[in-house]
Parts: sequence; C-alpha cells; structure tokens
Amino acid sequence: MALKYQYNKNALQDIKRQLNIRVNALPILKRKETALRHEVRIVQKELNDLKEKLNSARALQPDFGRFWVEFPDILRVDSLDVVKKNIVGVKIPYLKEVNFRINSINWFNRHAWLPAGVEALQEVIHTQLLISIAEKQINILHEARKKTTQKVNLYEKVQIPAYEEAIRKIKRFLEDKENITKAGQKIVKKKNDLKQIPV
Repeated sequence: MALKYQYNKNALQDIKRQLNIRVNALPILKRKETALRHEVRIVQKELNDLKEKLNSARALQPDFGRFWVEFPDILRVDSLDVVKKNIVGVKIPYLKEVNFRINSINWFNRHAWLPAGVEALQEVIHTQLLISIAEKQINILHEARKKTTQKVNLYEKVQIPAYEEAIRKIKRFLEDKENITKAGQKIVKKKNDLKQIPV
C-alpha cells in the first residue's frame, strides 16, 4: 500500500514522527525476534529431553497397558495448575502443579509392586502433560516470532524506506516552492525598481 501524504510542513513533521517511531522500534523488534528464537531453542531442547525421559520410562515399564486394564480406575488427574508466564512479551503456559487422585482400594490384598506402579504411572502422566504444554509453548513462540519477523521486515524493507522517500519528496517540493517564490519576488522587485527609475 502506497504511503499517502500532502506536500506541506505539517505532513513533513507527521511523517518524520512516524519514521522516528519505526526507526526506534526496529532494534527492539530485532532483539525480541532474537530472544524468541533463543527461547524456542530452549523449549525445543526441554521437549526433546521430556520425550526421551518418557521413552525411557516406557521402556522400563513395558506393561503399563496391562496395569491400566487390571486397575483402570486407580489413578485420575484431579486438577492441573497451569499458569501463564510472560516471555519477551509473549504469554505462554507453564504447568505449575498436577494433583492426582488415587481411588481407594484395599492395599492389603493387592500386589506389593502396586504402590511403585502407581508412582511410575504418575511420573509418566506428568511427563506426558509436560510434553503437551511444551508443544503448546513452541507453537505460541513460533507464531510470535513469525509475527515479529514480519513486523521487522515491514518496517525495514517497506515502511522506513517509504517514509524516507516521502520526506525527500516533500522537502524537494517545499524547496522548489520556496525557490519559485524567491524568484517571483526578485522579478517583482526588479519590475518595481524599473518603474521607479525615471526615463
């Protein structure tokens, strides 16, 4: 979209103000873009570590499927405490706490490994929830980085050059107008001087 403006001093001041806003915002946006890119790398590493941890837990406990079949109602997620944290101006979710509810069963008549199985199951569920939250974080950060990159490109490649060009054109127009006015004044002065000279 072409920049629309008038050829006068007020428009020149307004365009200079708009240019200054963009020139001052550009380094901040670039730092934000870099910080978001860095944050994505950090969360991606955490996500990879969590997936590795989950795979290790599943490898150590290959019989979780049978555990669920034998005790389908033993463990439930009672509540999740997900909070929003501000990272470089972007709000992303964090899993603060998971509360599990263990249904009442007769522990006396159950297998000795059952408490350890419940604990391992809690760990797997907690890790799965952390993976889900980390994937959401990455999506949010990617989207924010993408928007920031678009804004940087818009300012750097489109708006700042357009405002600079508009300032040059308006200045040139105003200088030409001033020169024409001065030239006209000189001509009028010469005519007036010629009229006052007696012939």
